[in-house]
Amino acid sequence: MTSFHYKALGQDGRLSKGSLYASNPLDLEARLARMNLELISFSQQTSKVLHSRRTISTQDLAMFCYQLEQLHSAGVPLLEALQDLCDSTHNSQLKKILLDMCAEIEGGKTLSQALATHDSTFDAVFINLIAAGEYAGKLDMVLTHLYQTLHWQKELATQSKRLLAYPIFLAFVMLFTILFLMTYLVPQLVAFLTVLGQELPLNTRILIAVSRYLMNYWWLLLSLALFICTLFIYGLRKISTFRQYFDSIKLRLPLVGGILRKIILARYTRYFALMYQAGIPILQALKISETIVGNHAVAAALQSAQQQINAGSTIHQSFSDLAFFPTPVLRMIKVGENTGNLDKTLVNISQFYDSEVRAEIAQLLAMLEPLLTIVLGSVLAFIIVSVLGPIYASFASLGL
Repeated sequence: MTSFHYKALGQDGRLSKGSLYASNPLDLEARLARMNLELISFSQQTSKVLHSRRTISTQDLAMFCYQLEQLHSAGVPLLEALQDLCDSTHNSQLKKILLDMCAEIEGGKTLSQALATHDSTFDAVFINLIAAGEYAGKLDMVLTHLYQTLHWQKELATQSKRLLAYPIFLAFVMLFTILFLMTYLVPQLVAFLTVLGQELPLNTRILIAVSRYLMNYWWLLLSLALFICTLFIYGLRKISTFRQYFDSIKLRLPLVGGILRKIILARYTRYFALMYQAGIPILQALKISETIVGNHAVAAALQSAQQQINAGSTIHQSFSDLAFFPTPVLRMIKVGENTGNLDKTLVNISQFYDSEVRAEIAQLLAMLEPLLTIVLGSVLAFIIVSVLGPIYASFASLGL
């Protein structure tokens, strides 16, 4: 579908401007007519990327679910509820999507079908949950669970960013400080150290050699870094085996690998429980949940589990063949299957690992801050000692 900028005249004689998705100008005119608007003029939007997930945050989606649930629970018809949300939202991209959804629903589509036309914003899990809620008459419950899950996902993402923010910031500070010292300060002192005429210690000679290499071959190092980054990005995007291998390495990294596993496990079990509660068949839920783990190695393992379940195995049996699920989790899933409380069991697993992730991130942050500070201080101390050591030695030999 194409986005059109339009000018239309309302029944009250007011001029209305906006954007709307339509297949062609005739479809645009028909959509506006259903909104009691008469088309005056239009122009096709030239931007190829009309809306994306980047401009509609998880918080925006969570508030959309919360507000829609409140309006729907109050008995407001779906179309009016969407129009109210369109009028109240401050996100221009979300407003465009809601306008288009209103037109789709006026044309006879269900809410899930209208959401499916914007699959770059609403993922497969979101759309299928809404469809299951509509089919079972539990749309309010699904919207409530979606709001809670999206809110939890945002908090989890915030915790993960906190884990990475300080090390990345300190790494950049360290890099720029070292580059400044090696390319500006050390070359300024090389001539003075040479004039002293004494034999330089090994650490000073190494420092001078590294400084000269950076000064003379910075273009080669920069080109090599860019080439490696380009090759790495290409491999992640185009070569599935490399992407899967890299994702498996991330799970085995010291310190952060265990936390990443628990984050994936918490996210997977929470969404799986949500789909199970909504009445989505297990095989379909497993297929959909492959897209939310964010790790291709884990997704490949889940595909194998799905094939075993399709062949007649239980969830516990199929998951037990995967190295990703710990033994306590497998035991809990087995009990949940046997007692018919699999959804509650999955929620309990998610909450358990959620609390563990929060505690481990806080603990790791407390360890990283002094550790990285010590590393930065050690590097700077090496540079300073290598530069100032010969100077102090020269002064000492002169009796100064």
